[in-house]
Amino acid sequence: MSNDNERDTNEVARTETESALDSFQQETVESAPEHPDETLRARQVDSTGRAAANDDGTTPIIELRNVSVTFRSRSGGIFRPHLVHAVRGVTMKLNAGETLGLVGESGCGKSTTARVMCGLQDPTEGEVYFQGRKVTKRSGKDRKQIGRVVSVVFQDPATALNARMIVAEQLLDPMVVHKINNKSYREERIRELIHLVGLPESVLQALPGQLSGGQRQRIAIARALSLNPDAIIADEPTSALDVSVRAQILNLLSDLKDDLNLGMVFISHDIQTVRYVSDRIAVMNAGTVVEEGPARQILENPRDEYTRTLLGAAPSLLHPAKSTFAN
Repeated sequence: MSNDNERDTNEVARTETESALDSFQQETVESAPEHPDETLRARQVDSTGRAAANDDGTTPIIELRNVSVTFRSRSGGIFRPHLVHAVRGVTMKLNAGETLGLVGESGCGKSTTARVMCGLQDPTEGEVYFQGRKVTKRSGKDRKQIGRVVSVVFQDPATALNARMIVAEQLLDPMVVHKINNKSYREERIRELIHLVGLPESVLQALPGQLSGGQRQRIAIARALSLNPDAIIADEPTSALDVSVRAQILNLLSDLKDDLNLGMVFISHDIQTVRYVSDRIAVMNAGTVVEEGPARQILENPRDEYTRTLLGAAPSLLHPAKSTFAN
């Protein structure tokens, strides 16, 4: 008899769980995101490469000066170590309210450069500045402060999110670690964040596995915004997503950047994706920046042969025969 009761209890629990999940999924589908456009919107850029409304000449959020990063390879010996020069003499800066596109093939050094920019990698040579302050050799306190200024959106949201934590806990976690305000503020903040990325509040009680890839990436973006950063580094944020939702995520990032006056570093191997979101573009090859400048200049009049190769290798995501820039 007890076994029958246990089976009945389990069956009721399973039915209630399935019903709750169905209701959640239905609400998620019916609640249209605020950025449903599946067509990429080209950036409106001027001849300087800065978004016109943000050309205020303020101190760069991040600045690298002649930065190099060298790693020791395991293939070398004790007395003659083999050195890998991942980054060589890179100089670049990120201003408030602009998107810097960092593009190049795999192994070109763009991800290592991004790690330096967000404080996860110390340079072997060169200088790093955050909001005008030199932080080339960073203390633990420096790293924590940088973590509040610069956030990262990773390539695969499935691995970036904790599969065992509901969305609300994952959005709260950075604020708890950094001791941001009180519990009431943090709970209100996560509701604000979920609306910013175009999702219903019911998502807060979901596990990542109950969400689609596009929804998970929206959650990852919301978490990156939780500390009110000045800049976001987006490392291949759409490459793990279905083609049908890539444009939505790109448009969301562009809208958030404009609405919040964020600086953004957008990293990709696909120059045809970078072109739609960037004010300036830096092209990397073999650890060096071979060309940098306003997006229009780089795409319509590339100087370096490698840039021309990248442009010719991939078709446009929208209209190959049309210019992507407004006249």
